[in-house]
Amino acid sequence: MLQKLRKKDQKGFTLIELMIVIAIIGILAAIAIPNFLSYRTKGQNTAAVSAAKNFYQAAIAYFADTDTAGTQVSGTALPPAYTADPNVTIAGGPMEDNNGTIQFTSDLTFNHTAQTATVYTLDANGNASSS
Repeated sequence: MLQKLRKKDQKGFTLIELMIVIAIIGILAAIAIPNFLSYRTKGQNTAAVSAAKNFYQAAIAYFADTDTAGTQVSGTALPPAYTADPNVTIAGGPMEDNNGTIQFTSDLTFNHTAQTATVYTLDANGNASSS
């Protein structure tokens, strides 16, 4: 059939062939782009949870090293050993060492700067839950 569309010595692709290839590429893109976006969102949420757990571990280590009751860390006053992820916003607090017991005056929240819809709250046991 393609020989009927072409003259004897013509080389190259016909318009129909090009349109079919473009349609296939469009279908593949329609499938791949939503999957990519969902993977990116999951990765951003995982980064926020990881930052919350790292913050908790750094705060526990800080409290163990300082050995002073009443020491506080919060979203604005981070533990010295903790390096904040620039893509994760930390708010709330403070988290306080009350004679070996960790207490929160208000919730510590973590969320990724690119994914602001999901906010994770840190509890006194170091667990991050979405709110």
